[in-house]
Amino acid sequence: MTLRVLNTLSGEREAFEPADPDDVLLYYCGLTVSDEAHLGHARTWVHVDTIHRWLEHLGYGVRHVENITDVNEKIVARIGERSDDEGTLGDDERAVASTFIDRLLADMRSLNLRRAEVYPRVTEHVPEIIDLVETLVEKGYAYESNGSVYFDVTEFPDYGKLSNQRLEDVEAQGPDDERAEKRHPADFALWKADGVDDSAVAEHRHDDREYDVEAPDGETWESPWGEGRPGWHIECSAMSMTHLGETLDIHMGGRDLVFPHHENEIAQSEAATGQQFARYWLHADLFQMGDEKMSSSLGNFIPVSEAVDRFGTSPLRMFFLSASYNSTQTYSEAAIEEAIERWERLETAHDRAVEAVDSAAARTKVDSDLGDRVEAARESFTGAMNDDFNTREALAALFDLASAVNSYLDGREEYDYRGLKAAVETFEEFGEDVLGFDFDGDAEGEATLAGELIELVLDVRESERAAGNYERADALRDDLEALGIEVQDTDDGPTYRL
Repeated sequence: MTLRVLNTLSGEREAFEPADPDDVLLYYCGLTVSDEAHLGHARTWVHVDTIHRWLEHLGYGVRHVENITDVNEKIVARIGERSDDEGTLGDDERAVASTFIDRLLADMRSLNLRRAEVYPRVTEHVPEIIDLVETLVEKGYAYESNGSVYFDVTEFPDYGKLSNQRLEDVEAQGPDDERAEKRHPADFALWKADGVDDSAVAEHRHDDREYDVEAPDGETWESPWGEGRPGWHIECSAMSMTHLGETLDIHMGGRDLVFPHHENEIAQSEAATGQQFARYWLHADLFQMGDEKMSSSLGNFIPVSEAVDRFGTSPLRMFFLSASYNSTQTYSEAAIEEAIERWERLETAHDRAVEAVDSAAARTKVDSDLGDRVEAARESFTGAMNDDFNTREALAALFDLASAVNSYLDGREEYDYRGLKAAVETFEEFGEDVLGFDFDGDAEGEATLAGELIELVLDVRESERAAGNYERADALRDDLEALGIEVQDTDDGPTYRL
């Protein structure tokens, strides 16, 4: 079955055909690093990650780029704030951004995400942004006004093709003080003079708060039009084309970015290059807390770090993937509890299959219909993922397999080795490699706990040595060695190896 995706640009499900039959160019609109990442961000990350994994499963190389917006007065507004550890978030815009970038990348690792090829930052791409703006001015698609540069939407005939809006119906973009500078109310800023940042007044990613557009403490750069800062929309075009070229295969982001952000990306990119900017536009729908979108500005969010500590990575991935990426999902404690139970059910079936296939009761000459049920689950899973990455139905296929394994194992004394082996491989190929679950998570947790206990014993041993109780210290070392843990005393303190 050919992979088909729902393309926002056409509104149709289309057969997926990347420009290069071997490699997919995937770009995801990343975050503005002005606060902690929350579950709304995590949900889209997990779906982008699963799309990445499925494309690799189909045999594609995936060049995955996810930008980081580190120039924004929401960041400026947090300069000097105290953080949870009683230090400051940072004394300037870059320092604050770096603080949140460190936390962002840690959150990504905690969710078991495939790493992108690059996480470009705005501050690292200002020369490319200026070059792109210059190209648009030279081609007549943009104009300078009082040190700022605006894109002229009337010069781009296809404006509105992504959001299906007519130009005469498009509302004015930008704050009131810009309107006198612009030729058309819908024109948008590419470069803002005097440190004013256009990104604050757009409906910016996952944040609906109103901001003062003055950014007196924000960083500025010299440009052909004077000192200033990049507009919000130009950032993604410059960074994506720097790392992936003029035409992307997949551009993904939140549904709330279709207009104006993605519409403006198309206009400025295609005006500059004369090429199609992205072949397929995929949009993740809203993640809600009750009746409202989960948002930092509304204060109705749960940080990723807190959720991972509380629920675990695999249960969270189970929760997110239980709804398709382009459907609205609502957070609730009941939904999380259900996801935990579903994960435990899947994990138990996998563990039972592993135990049985590795047991003496597994035989190569036992016939059963288990192999057929494994193949049926594989076909269902593949069909679901090839239907616009339908993770909900893909999970249903794995639970059908879990039911088949459990019913097969109950009350038997001998097992079908080949059927069980195929079941284990399917759980791990699809559950781990594609959906990103960790069937060895408990073992890793036990290993972590064991390591902490060893360190605790070593600390007690050091205390005994410091107190002159050498016989007790030696006995603790001997007890550890009897368990297969070799202790080595060094100038920097004791170390151990198994």
